Amino acid sequence: MKRFWTDVATDADGVVTLDGKPVRTPGRAPLAIPFTPLAEAVADEWRAVSGEIDPRTMPLTGLANAAIERIGADPGSFAAGLAVFAESDLLCYRAEDPPALVERQALLWDPLLDWARTRYDVHFELVMGIMHRAQPPLTITRLSDAITARTPWELAGLAPIVTIGGSLIAGLALIEDAASAGDIWRAIELDEDWQAEQWGRDDLSLAALKSRRRDFDAGVRFLELIA
Repeated sequence: MKRFWTDVATDADGVVTLDGKPVRTPGRAPLAIPFTPLAEAVADEWRAVSGEIDPRTMPLTGLANAAIERIGADPGSFAAGLAVFAESDLLCYRAEDPPALVERQALLWDPLLDWARTRYDVHFELVMGIMHRAQPPLTITRLSDAITARTPWELAGLAPIVTIGGSLIAGLALIEDAASAGDIWRAIELDEDWQAEQWGRDDLSLAALKSRRRDFDAGVRFLELIA
């Protein structure tokens, strides 16, 4: 679809409009955003369209669509999908060697685990290698409760952060201001960065990195705009 509108605005209900007509979600619900900063940022994505509409350049619109339609219809089920990451959180799976990688993982991951231990009064089983080890049931329950308590809008912003990194702890630390977005990104990309330092990156890995960073940044900005 090519751009067909002239004016982009938001109305009193936070609905983004094109020439006075509401933008609609894929399911045809009005794109009504109850956060003024986010509504304006989504409107800016529509203002920036030149020529054909490319959803990849409109990540905030996509996350808002998800919050309204996909997540809003059943937030509990969506939260449960993110809670699964507590069972095999990235931060609990450590390298046995080389020493430099072991040290880097401890440097970037231990502070996040320490925060989660204190914040939720839980214990984590650390694993050397990649073989799965179950986390204590109470740990799973408390982390699951923490993500389930979030609103559909918060879940929409958290989804790319948790899924890209494979870490529910990292997502919770970010939304609770226990770590900066930069620290979280370095933590969840640690293993990829290590491999790139050893072997370099080819075009495919660079494209994948760019895609992950775009989605991560969109999730971070989305959360900032609804705070």
